Amino acid sequence: MTGGMIIRDAHFPGRAPIDAYGNGGFRFAGMSHRGSILCLPSGIHGWEPADPENLGEEDFARVIAEAAEVEVLLVGMGRDLRRLPAALRQALRDAGLSSDPMSTGSAVRTYNVLLAEDRAVAAALVAVE
Repeated sequence: MTGGMIIRDAHFPGRAPIDAYGNGGFRFAGMSHRGSILCLPSGIHGWEPADPENLGEEDFARVIAEAAEVEVLLVGMGRDLRRLPAALRQALRDAGLSSDPMSTGSAVRTYNVLLAEDRAVAAALVAVE
């Protein structure tokens, strides 16, 4: 036994509605997570985009890997709506993903509605304070 702390990638292996957001994180499935998250068919994953103000294709590698199982991708951009960079929009389109950028609050609400309708929805949610 090493006695050290083991740090694992944050992952909840299922689909769950987002119960709350703010204070730099999210609450779902009776748990809380500090930081941004990806809500995918494979579960909810901790997400650390290189620059939340300028998202890039590399930030969406896990999303693109699961694109075949996703009908719509909601992108919570933080407090304010911003356009996705053109190169990222094209990469998502090339993967067959329809992306819809919006504020994180709007993305959480829309994600919960589509999840309740059992739609093939995914969300990339930038945490807000």
